[in-house]
Amino acid sequence: MANRLAHATSPYLLQHADNPVDWWSWEAAAFEEARQRNVPVFLSVGYSACHWCHVMAHESFEDEATAAFMNEHFVSVKVDREERPDVDAVYMEAVQAATGQGGWPMSVFLTPDAEPFYFGTYFPPAPRSGMPSFRQVLEGVRQAWAERRDEVTEVAGKIVRDLAEREIDHGSARPPGEQEQAQALLGLTREYDPRRGGFGGAPKFPPSMVIEFLLRHHARTGSEGALQMAQDTCERMARGGIYDQLGGGFARYSVDRDWTVPHFEKMLYDNALLCRVHAHLWRSTGSEQARRVALETADFMVRELATAEGGFASALDADSDDGSGRHVEGAYYVWTPEQLRDVLGDDAPLAAQHFGVTEEGTFEEGRSVLQLPQGEGVVDAERIASVRERLFRARQDRPAPGRDDKVVASWNGLAIAALAETGAYFDRPDLVEAAVAAADLLVRLHLDDRARLVRTSRDGRAGGNAGVLEDYADVAEGFLALASVTGEGVWLDFAGLLLDQVLARFTDPDSGALYDTAADAERLIRRPQDPTDNATPAGWTAAAGALLSYAAHTGSAPHRTAAERALGVVATLGPRVPRFIGWGLAVAEALLDGPREIAVVGPDLADGATGTLHRTALLGTAPGAVVAAGAPDGDEFPLLADRPLVAGAPAAYVCRNFTCDAPTTDPERLRTALSS
Repeated sequence: MANRLAHATSPYLLQHADNPVDWWSWEAAAFEEARQRNVPVFLSVGYSACHWCHVMAHESFEDEATAAFMNEHFVSVKVDREERPDVDAVYMEAVQAATGQGGWPMSVFLTPDAEPFYFGTYFPPAPRSGMPSFRQVLEGVRQAWAERRDEVTEVAGKIVRDLAEREIDHGSARPPGEQEQAQALLGLTREYDPRRGGFGGAPKFPPSMVIEFLLRHHARTGSEGALQMAQDTCERMARGGIYDQLGGGFARYSVDRDWTVPHFEKMLYDNALLCRVHAHLWRSTGSEQARRVALETADFMVRELATAEGGFASALDADSDDGSGRHVEGAYYVWTPEQLRDVLGDDAPLAAQHFGVTEEGTFEEGRSVLQLPQGEGVVDAERIASVRERLFRARQDRPAPGRDDKVVASWNGLAIAALAETGAYFDRPDLVEAAVAAADLLVRLHLDDRARLVRTSRDGRAGGNAGVLEDYADVAEGFLALASVTGEGVWLDFAGLLLDQVLARFTDPDSGALYDTAADAERLIRRPQDPTDNATPAGWTAAAGALLSYAAHTGSAPHRTAAERALGVVATLGPRVPRFIGWGLAVAEALLDGPREIAVVGPDLADGATGTLHRTALLGTAPGAVVAAGAPDGDEFPLLADRPLVAGAPAAYVCRNFTCDAPTTDPERLRTALSS
């Protein structure tokens, strides 16, 4: 019999709808129920592509005896962290403060006033490696609640007070300058892995936002070291097992330092960010590998994550059926020499050598993750293309990983930016059309008539959770990229509506600091606020970038001032922890460069001369440059005002820091102006 989660829009919650646990979603009624019954709340937070979430669900939440104990002694609340990042952030901060570590599944016990008092992540069904069993934890918490209530509530109150006192350092009163950016680069150099690319040790995460900073820093300063780190990291990732050598797209992270064995889940946000950064790497260097990876990753997103409504699904699971009924991590992606022989016959030895498939295996049980250990161009390209195609077709016959098909506003904003730019750079109008379709869905379904965003939707039905700062910021970023690529000013207008919400509802008017939730959002035990970039740009730094671009387009002083004030935290954190504020550093590069404002005027973007100037503008490497294109004196963009043709010919105008170059009709002169 289904529980209360049967009508949820979250695929993760729906995975628990048939559990014998009497789950509630995060709602006031759940806490009122706990109050009435005088029992604590068990809060379980996870997401659909989380391997250990599935394990704990199977071991404990599907167990009748465990569920009966939970139902008798607790009110159990299940949260999808991707739908409620605010709930996740607040309690994860408490878990990390109490235990020194965190992760998912996150297991927290709360009072009926939502105050946390006991924390953990995954608990096994039987004691293991020094960990208590989940049943032991439940028994212990039940006993403490029954026999030491005063002590429990005192601990909970102290935790909440301690969290409230953990005020964030809003940083400098000014944005970072040359010195802070140079210190950040030096810090990255110290943490760089020169043999394998990337930063730090295992597990190794793709540093997409740091790479964006490195590319922008190189473009502004000419730093060869910055470019080398960006190039080498992208090359090592693209040759490693973290990259899907058959279908394109990146896994969440590598469990080892060599990018060999991934954690196999594929997230929309990783692929959007990495698609865009590889397109930007190609723009800077002309790298054929960067071009291939950008296009293959874009094609992966459209092929495997596009939804019927025009948006993009959140993720593909790490686990899938290995053909014997077992759900196994990586089963869809790994190969044995025997499987290669079954598909390829005489070409199997070539494929094994090319993709690094060994008899021992590079993964588990003699299976190998496909890599490119030989690099490229070593063997017959035509034969390898045939091998890839045959393996890809054979893989499609395997049971596919599950798909979390909810549409998350912020991640779709990242995808819109990536697909719009990749489509424009490589003359792939179908990718631009996919970006427009996703943007249309966000406007149609996620944006209400007060310019407020809903965070998620599924199957064309909007979810019930309000958008958070990253939603407003990343969707605005996507719309701004779409405006530059398409020449349609309506996307600039929509970005402005969203950024006005950021100024009005997410910004501290006194300090300029940003909050992750709106001033009128549901009150949690703490208002979450985190400026560090993790798997995605922080809402804080993403907002700074979108505000800066919008100000460059419109000349709006309030938006530029808000961006500069928000970047103060980057001046503080950039030199200290540059790996964790990569997007903030990238935005600071744009500010230091101007950013440049480019207006391309011509009768028709499809016209040869106008189109050439527009494409040249988009391919300029000046950090954070904004592009407006349209008819002379057109009303699509403020930057087109008072910008006539030059001697009757299409022209480009480049301005920076309130100073403008002479207009040019020559694409080469424009290219030089945007790379100097």
